Amino acid sequence: MGRDSPPTGGPTRRDVMQYGGAAIVSGVLAGCTDDGGTEPSPDPTGPATGTETPGETSTRTTTADASYTVSMEPVGTLEFESVPETWFPYTADYADMGVALGQGDGLAAIGVKARFGSHLYAELPGVSVAKDELTELWQGGTGKEIYYDLDADVHIIDPNFMLNRLQWSHADVDEIRRNVAPFFGNTVFSSAYEWHDYTSYSLYEAFEKLAHVFQERERYEAFKQYHDEVLADVRDRLPDETPDIALLYPADVPPESFYPYLIGEGTQSKHWNDLEVGDALAQHGITDAQAGGGAIDFETLLHIDPDALAIRLQGEITEEYFDGEIRSHLQDHDVAGQLQAVQNDRVIYGGITYQGPIIHLFQLEQAAQGLYPDTFGDERLFDRQRVADVVTDGGDV
Repeated sequence: MGRDSPPTGGPTRRDVMQYGGAAIVSGVLAGCTDDGGTEPSPDPTGPATGTETPGETSTRTTTADASYTVSMEPVGTLEFESVPETWFPYTADYADMGVALGQGDGLAAIGVKARFGSHLYAELPGVSVAKDELTELWQGGTGKEIYYDLDADVHIIDPNFMLNRLQWSHADVDEIRRNVAPFFGNTVFSSAYEWHDYTSYSLYEAFEKLAHVFQERERYEAFKQYHDEVLADVRDRLPDETPDIALLYPADVPPESFYPYLIGEGTQSKHWNDLEVGDALAQHGITDAQAGGGAIDFETLLHIDPDALAIRLQGEITEEYFDGEIRSHLQDHDVAGQLQAVQNDRVIYGGITYQGPIIHLFQLEQAAQGLYPDTFGDERLFDRQRVADVVTDGGDV
């Protein structure tokens, strides 16, 4: 179903949002794991500077009606006459950014609920998202009608993600942009997709763009300042020699093969880059699953023999589950048991794909504890209350 002509009647609050010079780039379909390049796959993947990309400045226009513009590739420039009240992303990195900016109440939907790590918010006093109440955009596919039903003020989604991962057409994207609300976003979680041949943003560059959309500069600055403090402390304590790791997603559980994920420039890799690890898969010419690489088995891993294995799993994963389904299975496996990572007890949980500024802090902490237990142990590497205060109170805390 769909509504191919603009609705009749007077202007709505979203009529104030306009595109200026928007450019939607088409591209070839880039396959990921075993789903032919469409959502959802087992894992559809998903140094901060806080600065604007040259030529991509975001500004607030100081006019009587308080309108402002925000620019981001590939959508160009949007003009807002008021701050969006309702919104949704497809990938949970942007959901986490929005929550960090105090916009959780306006979050209406998410692509796949299981890939939104909102369970981590339970450690932040006063911060929560009713994930059960969010609309799940993936329903055996993602059609246009759900966008009409949700009737949000802005879609925090790269339109090229809709074209290349969800097989929408340019006409589909333009219809929703005209009839419902604009798209604003950039696929930042991965740098592997062939079609992403335009500017990519770091986590904090994308976060800053979204802060402009919601006019939440103070919250952004507070997060940026604290992130820099935490990261500086962690890096000061890293050992002189850091390990080469293999980042893997199980094809099945318990696993006999894995989809390989390289540690690239995408936001999904930020905590690994922060910890200055080497990429054992890239060093041996393995192709990223997001770039069409196939699954690899234990024999291939034994040839590579990484220092550590980081096993990525979506959803809320307990230590008991990871021990029983992953770590113990590898220890008992005839081939996997020969890996030095298994023998040296360096099989660690690799986290989830999509991370904004809140989830990143949790994943940085967990990865540091897993890779360097003698240095970080079970130590909390960031102050939960301080992060919660930024979300709930905003500004400098």
